Amino acid sequence: MNDIGVIFDCDGTLVDSMGAWHEVDRTLAAEAGITLTEADAEAITTMSLPEASAYLHEQCGLGESNEAVLEMIFDRMRAFYANEVEARPGALAFVQALHERGVPMAVASSTPADMLATCVERCGFAPYMKTVVSVDDLQTSKREPAVYDHARSFLGTDRAHTWAFEDAAYALDTLCAAGYRTGAIYDNDISGTRDQLFERADFLIASWEDLDPDIFLAKAGA
Repeated sequence: MNDIGVIFDCDGTLVDSMGAWHEVDRTLAAEAGITLTEADAEAITTMSLPEASAYLHEQCGLGESNEAVLEMIFDRMRAFYANEVEARPGALAFVQALHERGVPMAVASSTPADMLATCVERCGFAPYMKTVVSVDDLQTSKREPAVYDHARSFLGTDRAHTWAFEDAAYALDTLCAAGYRTGAIYDNDISGTRDQLFERADFLIASWEDLDPDIFLAKAGA
């Protein structure tokens, strides 16, 4: 068994994309003459994409059907992942450093599988990951630990020796309840305020550039 393994969330953690996800709902709604409230945005952020599409259609009146809203979102975000998304500063260097030190890694994300694969490849993370898994692959959400457990099965580690990095408070709740070690990286207050992340995770960083890989591994027990 490996000493430790590391699982990364993708959006807002490895890559700078949460702004695009938050704005696509507002943009599509605005184009239809609908204004989303902060309460709407907060509710949507913890939902799967089918759930968010249903909310936008049924509660906000967007689109002709739940499925139509989902496809509208997919069209916008596929273009974003193919042409615009970038890694967060220092993220790729941190991943490369862990790879050089023999740490097995995986990505576990709520992003649809096709977009996730495009994103991880475009931003340079793909060669370093044992697996890249979407909640859609398992028909689950990050309110349950299944996606993390599936990713971990490729790492050769148990939960107590697997670190997961997240920017979302609700996902950290899931990880902590399941017995994973956790690192939080702040992205925006919708995903989780600094206080919310600090309360849940073993440690909190503002940027990957703040986290020295050797110091992390020493603290992680590798």
